[in-house]
Amino acid sequence: MDMLQILVIGYNSDAFKDDIYGIAYETGKLIVEYGAVLITGGLGGVMEAASKGAYDAGGITVGIIPYEEKNKANPYCKIVICSGMGHGRNYVNVCSADGVIIIGGGVGTLTEAGFAYMKKKPIIAIKGSGGIADSYGGKYLDDRELIKIEVADTPREAVEFIIKRCKV
Repeated sequence: MDMLQILVIGYNSDAFKDDIYGIAYETGKLIVEYGAVLITGGLGGVMEAASKGAYDAGGITVGIIPYEEKNKANPYCKIVICSGMGHGRNYVNVCSADGVIIIGGGVGTLTEAGFAYMKKKPIIAIKGSGGIADSYGGKYLDDRELIKIEVADTPREAVEFIIKRCKV
């Protein structure tokens, strides 16, 4: 049976706020507890915190990194895919996922949210995590209203939303 693959996107380490570490960690942990696979961009910040949560829970963590060198991934990625594509790997991240959870984030996160929007993948933002999550949560990205970026108050609410919307 196929396992659900959930992409967590958000701040990289250069803009990461320590107060959202717990949110990202808990999100990764819950994804595994619900029997799904965690996918991230494989680097620092939200990606590393979510990967650590999933790793500590004994789950499968996939990091799709922008580089060609496997050692550039965070240490909690059990599977590393070296895209060598720079930011273009954001499209691969989205295509590999059944649904997307946004925690904070800057313009890189916005590109992933945009790709998910165009692919009509379920997207949910965790309220209060800042950045893209707070700016776009509860909204559509354009006038076509392809899919609304839903809003969750907690990591559990976000993960449960994706699980319900993406049954494989």
